[in-house]
Amino acid sequence: MSGSSAVVAFLVAIVTNYVTAEPPGWAENTIVVWSVFGALAVVSLGLFFWERRLAAGAPDGGRPPVPLGRVAAGGHSMNPPAVSARVRGREAELERIGALVGGSGGGMVVVCGAGGLGKTTLAAEAAAQARARGRVVVWIRWRDDPEQLGQDLAQAAHILGLPESRLEEARTGRVSLVDAVWEHLAGVKGWLIVVDNVDAPSRVGPGSGLPAAYRGWLRPHGGGVLLVTSRDTSGQTWGPDADLLHLQPLADDAGAAVLLDAAPHAGTGNEAQALAVRLGGLPLGLNAAGTYLSVPTSRHRTFAAYQHALETEFADLLGAEDPGAAADPEAARRVVRHTWDLSLDQLHRDGYTLARPILQLLSLLEPAPVPRTLMTAELVTGTTGLPATAATVDTALAGLHQYGLLHTPGADEPEPGSPAVGQLQLHPLVREVTAHTLTRPEPTTTWLTAIDEHLAQAVATVAGMPGRAGWPTARLLAPHLPAHLDRNTPHNSTTARNTLDDLANALNAAGAASEELLLRRHILDHESTILGPDHPHTLNSRHNLANTLNDLGEHRRSVDLHQQVLTDYERVLGPDHPHTLTSRSNLAAALGDLGEHQQAADLHQQVLTDYERVLGPDHPHTLTSRNNLANTLNDLGEHQQAADLHQQVLTDRERVLGPDHPDTLGSRNNLANALRNLGEHRRAADLHQRVLTDRERVLGPDHPHTLNSRHNLANALNDLGEHQQAADLHQQVLTDRERVLGPDHPHTLRSRHSLAAALGDLGEHRQAVNLHQRVLTDYERVLGPDHPHTLTSRNNLAAARARLAGSGRRRWWQLPRRM
Repeated sequence: MSGSSAVVAFLVAIVTNYVTAEPPGWAENTIVVWSVFGALAVVSLGLFFWERRLAAGAPDGGRPPVPLGRVAAGGHSMNPPAVSARVRGREAELERIGALVGGSGGGMVVVCGAGGLGKTTLAAEAAAQARARGRVVVWIRWRDDPEQLGQDLAQAAHILGLPESRLEEARTGRVSLVDAVWEHLAGVKGWLIVVDNVDAPSRVGPGSGLPAAYRGWLRPHGGGVLLVTSRDTSGQTWGPDADLLHLQPLADDAGAAVLLDAAPHAGTGNEAQALAVRLGGLPLGLNAAGTYLSVPTSRHRTFAAYQHALETEFADLLGAEDPGAAADPEAARRVVRHTWDLSLDQLHRDGYTLARPILQLLSLLEPAPVPRTLMTAELVTGTTGLPATAATVDTALAGLHQYGLLHTPGADEPEPGSPAVGQLQLHPLVREVTAHTLTRPEPTTTWLTAIDEHLAQAVATVAGMPGRAGWPTARLLAPHLPAHLDRNTPHNSTTARNTLDDLANALNAAGAASEELLLRRHILDHESTILGPDHPHTLNSRHNLANTLNDLGEHRRSVDLHQQVLTDYERVLGPDHPHTLTSRSNLAAALGDLGEHQQAADLHQQVLTDYERVLGPDHPHTLTSRNNLANTLNDLGEHQQAADLHQQVLTDRERVLGPDHPDTLGSRNNLANALRNLGEHRRAADLHQRVLTDRERVLGPDHPHTLNSRHNLANALNDLGEHQQAADLHQQVLTDRERVLGPDHPHTLRSRHSLAAALGDLGEHRQAVNLHQRVLTDYERVLGPDHPHTLTSRNNLAAARARLAGSGRRRWWQLPRRM
């Protein structure tokens, strides 16, 4: 009964007694009686209006909230945990939650992701910000007990004004408690309820089923915001009305900030960032490292020392067991080694029996994406001995992905025009911790043997695929092959070496020079050790490495290595051996790319003469040599002679190799370049368009040769006065080359140079000057100050500045074009 109601009842009693009973002596004094009555009436009215004022200050005009400092349900606090350090790198997520909490409506937010990403910390910070804005905040920790969750939510609703009478109706079964709670919460605004660590959503209740049905304790239909944290990232679990915030590892700078907050004297920002990268941006790992470094008695006191120690002391620093983790889930969440066991245990209870062994298998591969096709039922059964089918492997992978333990790079945004290739990738710390927990030598050795067999089979399959079908998978397999060769030394080393060589050849065809370089270096190191420096296989591997370096723009290193290989070939095999001729040809090509055009032309002429004598005029190697000589003549300014020779080579290649062979397409491209240098711009543009169409069809849209064709077409369009179209195409090529080849590759620099020229022709002089300055700086750094490309770039920067100043007419110097 309220205070005003009690006073009114008291007044009624007095009046009743005064009328019906024998009055006391003082009651015979009328003035006294009515004075007392009037005073009580005033007090009653005052209490009435004071009670209304209190009610008006409560959320939605209901019952005023109980001060949270005095709230407890079942002996546990419903206050949010304190955030001990500044939350880094989660500004976007906090802004999204804050906008919902501060809005006029309500909703449900699910902060989800793998263990160790800081979901609880983010929720606690959001709760602190909501409370600072005057919102009523209630914190509930999921205890794997649906009945306890119901009691906690009922208490939260009671805090927000749910009448005791309504709760009594639920207790006696006249209404459903869950419906009574949510009917009330739907009508009350200005609150934030957090339910933390709901890692088994199917158990939330009441009843069975997932929260997505919105008939249980977790619903998105309140007048305030329900914030749930969970390891379950599936939209099917939470339904269409839940706003999922899928946490990712922290960015490098944010991870460094976490370390510097914890241990500000442990090193520089760059050293902190390097350690953050090593820890994969995982907040749990960052906090563990920061806590360790902040203790004065720790053996390692700097970021650099800690990072170095991880290579030999991972078991002690991040892989240590916690004796209380097995019995206490809260303890397991705080330990890097154990935090993911909670998810794996839950998956096993839910019937995903292959989830743990498949995670362990993936952890034995390198920290790079794995092609989905490698993880077969045969591999799982062959390693673990567990029965597996394609369907059960699919199910296990889906469960690992649902709990954030497995990522699928590129699944949401595949490369445009590229075949969709399934990828699997573990977070680096998940992988490292999981691999660390496997016992050695068995079953690990047996598992690795089975993995090597399947890697070899996968490479054989990719190498045997027609066209470019196997190229995306080849790029994914590359990082996992060096360890395959190491594990097979000396046993089966020749077979393993051939496997790497087959994949390197496939990568060469795909234009994947960076991935090819990794394998070429490893093959050469292996053969130099096993076979010796003069073995023909070793010489061939050194020659292949030199070619790959040239493809990556490392022209000086390529020339030096080619010269060494040529000397060795002439000594070991003789001057006319086909390998020696090929080596001499590739040295000439590298010299041309380095800008030594006359030296390259002389060497190409020598090689062509030798090829015609040794192999005949129509041999593919002879045709390639003639093509290379024509390119070098073009570089020397002998454009008519180059065009005539390119036309001859094109005719011969169409006859010998066919019209769609990549070498034939290269000849057609080079003829178009020569025609352009002769001033025949329309013929050149038409021929470049034809080559581009053919290369997109034969090689794919991202092959380096296709990008070259697109670049050359843009140059031809610029010559025709189609400056806007040329600039747009150059911008597209630049973006693609930065993505495919990297920002410092010579072809990327050439694209940037050509875009700057097109912008100048469009009248965008300031943009052109800025871009020319960047290109010059890059050329000086990458190719050196005296390289012909650098000299051309310096000239064009001067011309662009003159144009910007309005003085004089510039002459653009074009960089040479290749296949």
